Amino acid sequence: MVEPKRSVSIPFSKGAVLVTMGVVYGDIGTSPMYVLKSIIAGNGGINQINDELILGSLSLIIWTLTLLTTIKYVLIAMKADNHGEGGIFALFSLVKKYAKWLILPAMIGGAALLADGVLTPAVTVTTAIEGLRSIPTIYEVLGDNQTRIVVITILIISALFMIQRMGTSLIGKTFGPIMFVWFLFLAIAGISNIGDNFNVLRALNPLRGIKILFNSSLNKQGIMILGSVFLATTGAEALYSDMGHVGKKNIYASWPFVKICLILNYLGQGAWLMQNKNDTALAKIEDINPFFQMLPNQVRMLAVILSAVAAVIASQALITGSFTLVSEATRLDLMPRMKVRYPSETKGQIYIPLVNGIMMLSCVGVVLYFRSSARLEAAYGLAITMTMLMTTILLSTYLRKAKMQGMLSFVFLLLFGGLEGCFFVSSLTKFFRGGYVALVIAIILFGIMLVWYYGTAIERSQANYFHIKKYLSMFRELRADESLPFTADNLVYITHNTHGDIIDRDVLYSIFNKKPKRAKAYWIVSVIVTDEPFTNTYTVDNFGTDYIFRVRLYLGFKIHQRINVYLRQIVTDLIKSKELPSQKSKYSIYGTGGKVGNFRFCMLRQMLSPESDIASYGRMAISIKYAIRHVAGTQMQWYGLESSSIIIEYVPLFVKMKVMEHLVRKE
Repeated sequence: MVEPKRSVSIPFSKGAVLVTMGVVYGDIGTSPMYVLKSIIAGNGGINQINDELILGSLSLIIWTLTLLTTIKYVLIAMKADNHGEGGIFALFSLVKKYAKWLILPAMIGGAALLADGVLTPAVTVTTAIEGLRSIPTIYEVLGDNQTRIVVITILIISALFMIQRMGTSLIGKTFGPIMFVWFLFLAIAGISNIGDNFNVLRALNPLRGIKILFNSSLNKQGIMILGSVFLATTGAEALYSDMGHVGKKNIYASWPFVKICLILNYLGQGAWLMQNKNDTALAKIEDINPFFQMLPNQVRMLAVILSAVAAVIASQALITGSFTLVSEATRLDLMPRMKVRYPSETKGQIYIPLVNGIMMLSCVGVVLYFRSSARLEAAYGLAITMTMLMTTILLSTYLRKAKMQGMLSFVFLLLFGGLEGCFFVSSLTKFFRGGYVALVIAIILFGIMLVWYYGTAIERSQANYFHIKKYLSMFRELRADESLPFTADNLVYITHNTHGDIIDRDVLYSIFNKKPKRAKAYWIVSVIVTDEPFTNTYTVDNFGTDYIFRVRLYLGFKIHQRINVYLRQIVTDLIKSKELPSQKSKYSIYGTGGKVGNFRFCMLRQMLSPESDIASYGRMAISIKYAIRHVAGTQMQWYGLESSSIIIEYVPLFVKMKVMEHLVRKE
């Protein structure tokens, strides 16, 4: 057995901290562009707000960032790492052994996070491009024609998705310094306005936030204002999800700087609002954005350019996270396998063409449907509250079961479950204003996960196995039968069964019944996805022969499953150890020195027979799963076998058959 390759946490360094800026903080770093803008719009405009509302809103923003982002994610969630990896599926891998029902919050949270990945590029890029109107010379060109804004937004989003195939290593190195400049800009812009009204510092008192929640004379939205406040922390999940890409130490080192810059900018916007809330000229501006308005005219162009770049970076972080999320869901049998590319040498950086294409079309569709940032903001945030709630459930289970912290688990669930529950309820007001779009996307994704998981469970529950030792003599006779041509030197079957001395009935049916297949060696290969991200080990059983081999590949959930490459290495190892005879080929472009023969992979595709006696919902799940599989790709793509020699055979899904009427022969 090959020794496992342990995953190594990315160490702290100044360069890694800079990369962290570009990879992790794009989403949360662009929040100042639309949080207070959304709160003002919800209360009727700049001429309808008051100092108490401004201070209370700022207080809610600051303490939401502190409780949810700093305490929950940075101080607690990031300690629940799976060998350096974070995110809801990595967390599920840590707790799945404690209860079967935990699969549900994992699926709901994953689906909602993917849905959020569709909305984030749309809302951030649209908001940034609309900022161009705050510059008088550009406003003369764009005017109030929203179609021009939509076209520019779609072009930027499309370009962003098209460059994904290049990989994020170079992108991340470029984005890091830009985001560092962005956060410095946020801090400087905030400080320059705080000096005009130091009373804004009273917002640091948490009681001011609580005060406006239940006072309709100060806050027309009441507790529903939390739906807008929550937008300040939508990027918190990314800190946890991207932990494996940048290392937790680099997040610990960079988050204080990022948080201070964000708070300074929010306070600066608040100070500007307190100074200008009665300005009649500003009141005439439709959908006013204090983020851009508080800046001097000569700086505004720079702000728009920086915000547009930051919006692209925020979108990039969500796209990269979506690739990772889908890949991990696939390894956990929650989604169909898809073609995965690895465009760079950096750990964990992948590119999934199908996901990229679907996300691009979805983002463009969302922009065309909502058209403006105001409508997008109204829809934004509902899905991510669901993800945070599900993460809280899984984290509380981890604290209670894995860490044996019963009381801490209860307090954690009560505090953060209650807090996020309030955010979720307040965000429900967004449902009819567009929030249903994110929920529909999340429901579709959840449905795919549920169908795939349930359909796979049915397939495995109906599988039949036989002891392979009972068929050794039949294998020996088949190998010696010279009336049959050799199918291959090495005939390979990939199965889900992981037991040592038993074999799938489908495999035996294919070898002996479907069409007898003669080979020098038969390989029954199983891929076991481990909870560790970067495991790469294997075991081999030969049943006392030199022609039947049972191989188990133990691969981490972040390892690409290139079966042909691994199997050739295993064959080479066994020939060296004399457990397998040399397979010298008479004809080879590499000469006669090669000892490894040819391979043929037999891909078995199950089909549901009309006579199968299975419940209607089970039949529906299987049928939908096979339809999804047809769209998502084939086993050849899943296991990197596109260039290998393949045999494709269809076998019936052996389930209990309906009792059929006996035919009577007519004379």
